[in-house]
Amino acid sequence: MYWNPGLMLSQQFNLPLPSGTIVGTYRIERPLSDGGFSIVYLAYSEMGVPVALKEYLPASLALRSDGSLEPTVSEEHRPAFDHGLRCFFEEGQNLSRLNHPNVVRVLDFFRANGTVYLVMTYERGRTLQEHIGKHSGTLSESFIRSTFSHLSSGLREVHAQKLLHLDIKPANIYLRSSGEPVLLDFGAARQTIDRDLPQSLAMRTPGFAAPEQYAGDADVLGPWTDIYAIGATMYACLSGTKLPAAEERLKRDELCPAASNWKGKYSHHLLRVIDSCLALDPLLRPQSIFALQRELANEVTDTPTQGGIANRIRSFFKK
Repeated sequence: MYWNPGLMLSQQFNLPLPSGTIVGTYRIERPLSDGGFSIVYLAYSEMGVPVALKEYLPASLALRSDGSLEPTVSEEHRPAFDHGLRCFFEEGQNLSRLNHPNVVRVLDFFRANGTVYLVMTYERGRTLQEHIGKHSGTLSESFIRSTFSHLSSGLREVHAQKLLHLDIKPANIYLRSSGEPVLLDFGAARQTIDRDLPQSLAMRTPGFAAPEQYAGDADVLGPWTDIYAIGATMYACLSGTKLPAAEERLKRDELCPAASNWKGKYSHHLLRVIDSCLALDPLLRPQSIFALQRELANEVTDTPTQGGIANRIRSFFKK
């Protein structure tokens, strides 16, 4: 494939490494996902243990053509690429110190092929996005409270290490076969690149990225930024779709509050928690994951569903 530097970078895409490629001491089996910032592969260690191998390869800055292992980076984008690479490597170092059942485990990280790779545990199950697609409109309140309470527990550990996730969304939450959620694919390193890119090339996830992620100022980011994404993900569990982009909400907020949309189907308490997480003003959101987790653990059933009312009536007449 010929790379024309005059093409819009947003139209670039990177070819994954072919099956059988050896990277470090790992053999690639197949790609699992490609988010435009990185490619994640299923790979095997020398002992035959399956792992998830994440390759730093932002399509907006670098291009790997067919038959090549090392990407091509123009002189114009080399500073941003190298800065992101350093942050990606440092992110791997920081995450390798985390050991929590609800956060993906980083086992190794190394440089090769002009870029950086993170080696993570390979989880079996499916993403929350796939789960929502199969059960749209039918997810129970107990599922939502349990899932996000466990995720909040993992995120508390992340924040305790002075780290932010910055890319929480249904596709980055994995449900193990047991149903236990795991937080995947951190976007903190990606956020550092966004500050150096034109608005049209930034790699935020519209609908889940908080308003302050569009400001280009890392000093305004905090736990409340991840809390917005948690709220957006819970909202997606109810609606089956993602929210309007935060930058559009800032211009004209047409988002229907969860408390209005699903009144009577879920408790008012849960819906109010979701709406508070989605406040455009960061100061109006829960300011810590601990505060959010405490709310999710509060099993309030202040608004029974129609099914619940019907069951109560039937029980009354059986007395």
